[in-house]
Amino acid sequence: MFRSFVMALILTLFTLSTSQAADTGWLTTPDNSHAQVRATAQKSPAGDVKVLLEVQLESGWKTYWRSPGEGGVAPEINWSPDVSAMAWHWPSPSAFDVAGIHTQGYDKQVVFPIELSSVHADRLTGVLTLSTCSNVCILTDYTLDLDLTEPVSADFEWQYNQAMAKIPVGTGLISSVSSGYHNSQLTISLQKEQGDWVKPNIYLDPPEGMLYGIPKLNHQDKNLFVTVDVTDDWGDAAGDISGKVLSFVITDQGFSRQVNDTIGHGKGEIAPPSNSGIGLWSILAFALLGGLILNLMPCVLPVLAMKMGSILHLENRDKRVIRKQFSVSVLGILVSFWALALFMTGLRYSQEALGWGIQFQSPWFIGFMVLVTAIFTANLFGLFELRLSSNMNTKMATAGGQGYSRHFWEGAFATLLATPCSAPFLGTAVAYALIAPLNELWLIFTALGIGMSLPWILVAIFPSIAKALPKPGKWMNRLRVVLGFMMLLSSIWLITLLIPHLGKPIVMAIFIAITLLLLLAIARHYGKKTVFISAVIALFLGGGTYLFVEQPASQTLAGQDTINWQPLSEEAIHQALADNKRVFVDVTADWCVTCKANKYNVLLREEIQAVLSAPDVVALRGDWTKPSDNITQFLKQRGQVAVPFNQVYGPCHKDGVVLPPILNKDSTLTVLSEAKGAQ
Repeated sequence: MFRSFVMALILTLFTLSTSQAADTGWLTTPDNSHAQVRATAQKSPAGDVKVLLEVQLESGWKTYWRSPGEGGVAPEINWSPDVSAMAWHWPSPSAFDVAGIHTQGYDKQVVFPIELSSVHADRLTGVLTLSTCSNVCILTDYTLDLDLTEPVSADFEWQYNQAMAKIPVGTGLISSVSSGYHNSQLTISLQKEQGDWVKPNIYLDPPEGMLYGIPKLNHQDKNLFVTVDVTDDWGDAAGDISGKVLSFVITDQGFSRQVNDTIGHGKGEIAPPSNSGIGLWSILAFALLGGLILNLMPCVLPVLAMKMGSILHLENRDKRVIRKQFSVSVLGILVSFWALALFMTGLRYSQEALGWGIQFQSPWFIGFMVLVTAIFTANLFGLFELRLSSNMNTKMATAGGQGYSRHFWEGAFATLLATPCSAPFLGTAVAYALIAPLNELWLIFTALGIGMSLPWILVAIFPSIAKALPKPGKWMNRLRVVLGFMMLLSSIWLITLLIPHLGKPIVMAIFIAITLLLLLAIARHYGKKTVFISAVIALFLGGGTYLFVEQPASQTLAGQDTINWQPLSEEAIHQALADNKRVFVDVTADWCVTCKANKYNVLLREEIQAVLSAPDVVALRGDWTKPSDNITQFLKQRGQVAVPFNQVYGPCHKDGVVLPPILNKDSTLTVLSEAKGAQ
């Protein structure tokens, strides 16, 4: 009986020792007690295998990156059976000295995500060769034995995605890179996308047969200049490496970027880019154009209403009066842009998120704009007149005008109503301004204001343009009512923006209260007949707005949205690219008028819906209606400060292609097709 029990126990232990699992457990070796490794794996039905390789090191011990530096050996795995392809993903390393030798690698703990392709066997074995160093270096082999039929832990995918999130991305952080090679020295010039360099580090992959020395970094504001000596494997002067691959990882403040470029032909050192000179002048030109084009964006209706409202009051066609009134309107636009610059300056000092139009993320600001547009609506309907004090009116009348405060505020609020729109050149100018020194920020916002006010400046310079309008008459009253309804639509739209903050019941109550106040004022001013007609119109507008807001998100007046939108995240992009899929990124906001135009003019078109619903496309959407640290960080890494933001990734666009702020159906389809590549 006892002998049977012993035999059964031995058999059980033997079985356990030879059974395989998708998790090797922690492995150690007698000749290296300073390190332990662990591998876990998951196999897909297609035969692709994801492996997580974890390395834990005792304090003071290091292991190496893919390019170890002047000494050391990078980790390596030889698999059996052979795999057709292996993608070893490397987290951002650190630089350290081992026995006086500069190296690149990891200490304490590191996790490597590894992808294997076309693994047809159910059992996978491999030998990991790992070099670990302190005052001495030890080269250790670990046998990895994985039974791919065994299940993995429930959180494997989460752990794998967490590891992939630490891999340097291929976009963001820097806006430009240039390089040159001369006299055995490589020079690299980098310009940061947003903000100034704080504590940058660079980790270089030398071309085969070459060695890089210790990089020397010099940074000022958003410009970074790197020089590094180049030798061959024997330490002798290197030959010409111009035209060879330039590969490195750049890091700063927790962000890391993988850069793949070509070493340029340099005739000496590359001068670091400057914030001034031609660069600044180009940005100022962009600001002028962006401000001018802002007049033509989808938010043009309320802006146009204010502009036309100022012309309606030009009963005196004296050129001097016209110049003064339009000049005051220009001043209103400029003061409003200066107020935005002050707002951005305050946010910068408070370390808050910076962006174009982000004031619409505040319910207080939206409520203020609702009140202002409602007042302008009532004024255009003739329910009351904006008046100054008697003394001020007397002074203005003596000067030949009717009072200029109205024209000033029309210009100021025209700017505020235009900020939910993003125009070509505008994003570039604002992105530069928000990371530039404060004097340049104010200069660029001034240029934006001048650009937007150019049509009014033109009238101020050539008053005959305004004088060419028809003489005052009954047509002015009719046009005034039309403009009043345009402003009313703007006010209703602004009220709907409060729904995410206050909820539909409270917003409906606000809408009803404002409507009743307007109807009461109309009844007292125009009589019962007019108030009846106005009530019908208000009911029509309110009902239409309610149906528009209440309808399902997947169904709109412009068509059916059949796209399966997923939450936006860096991990989702990495996962889709790992699965050889295309990615369409859409960052939007309820208050963004250009976003709405893109949605109805492009994204809801049948052709776009069909492509974005394809099996190999992952559609990701980020909502910036309310403040979101994740969305802000996502935009910041790509040098963006405004929405809409659209980007396309794919097998042929792994670094992502940023689409213009105003989408075009044909160009969007072209980029999506190019991202797919040859299948």
